Amino acid sequence: MPDATAQKKFSCPSCGGEAQWNPAKKALICPFCGTVSPAQAELDAAGAEVIVEHDLVAALRGIPDEQRGWQAEKTSVKCQSCQAISVFDSSRVGQRCDFCGSSALVPYEEIKAAFRPESLLPMKLGEDKVRDSIRQWYGTRWFAPNLLKRAALTDTAKGLYIPYWTFDAQVHADWTAESGYYYYETETFRDANGRTETRQVQKVRWVPSSGSLDHFFDDELEPASRGVHPEMLRGVEPFPTKELTPYNAGYLSGWVVERYQIDLVTAAQEAREDMDAKIENLCAAQVPGDTHRNLQVETDYSGQTFKHILVPIWLVAYNYRASTYQVVMNGYTGAIAGKYPKSWVKITLAVLGGLALAGLLLLLAHH
Repeated sequence: MPDATAQKKFSCPSCGGEAQWNPAKKALICPFCGTVSPAQAELDAAGAEVIVEHDLVAALRGIPDEQRGWQAEKTSVKCQSCQAISVFDSSRVGQRCDFCGSSALVPYEEIKAAFRPESLLPMKLGEDKVRDSIRQWYGTRWFAPNLLKRAALTDTAKGLYIPYWTFDAQVHADWTAESGYYYYETETFRDANGRTETRQVQKVRWVPSSGSLDHFFDDELEPASRGVHPEMLRGVEPFPTKELTPYNAGYLSGWVVERYQIDLVTAAQEAREDMDAKIENLCAAQVPGDTHRNLQVETDYSGQTFKHILVPIWLVAYNYRASTYQVVMNGYTGAIAGKYPKSWVKITLAVLGGLALAGLLLLLAHH
């Protein structure tokens, strides 16, 4: 039997329009008449709920059906260009991909409903503030073409929710290594003129060493997006997971959501690789001496849990001379990361200016 909440709507009691989450007012509001939706009481009450961490080992065996679905009527389309799967209110018609701007969208039918996010960070930054911040960011890109700075790129800013997995784990690590201690010996040599000289030569004394450490990973973030480049997302992290709110479809009303395409198994593997690298760095920091070699680390993981969450971003995607660029803003903290085309004319002038300045300084030094 389908979930009774699967067709939930957020109709305005005054005019019948669909209420939307308004980040500026932090409320579910009708965009037509400004009425606060009665469903806002549900969002306020949900804040007292406990956000559950799920056992990772058990979930890898299979996610229960009751933890799937969006709890609201949604439409899904897949972009044939960037492969992002966008999920939005059923009343909306998707014409262009919000991630790359392509019009090559096709309906996407899930064989099995996606694992439902159980918590999210509500969109905090409104569109006006976002546009101003991105304009300022572009203004400080000194090598960007002037034409780009004059273009109304912020008109394409889209507010989106994108998927993340978070992972917790308690890790015990035992390590062994060879610690290197520097010492110096005096060496005699002859210079180019045949004179006898001495110099200090650095040597290393190697000594076996070992140790152990315990470390708890709390909410290690692994992006599950295809529509936004991972490098861009890493540039606007962290997303403050301590401020997560229990999932409610009302927060997504009026906003596009990306469905995860990096599944739990793949994300867990990537998280383990990231944790292993961090543990190795922590062990390396424990090795005594001036340097070390042959570090060997053995780890034991326990208490592994995960969450599937949604985080808000604002995205500007545009084409410039046959290339596609993205600028991403964290919809909660305001951090910005992005790529932009470079003006080779400006770069050339900057290099010539630097050479001219260096030449002037040399000339003044001679005088």
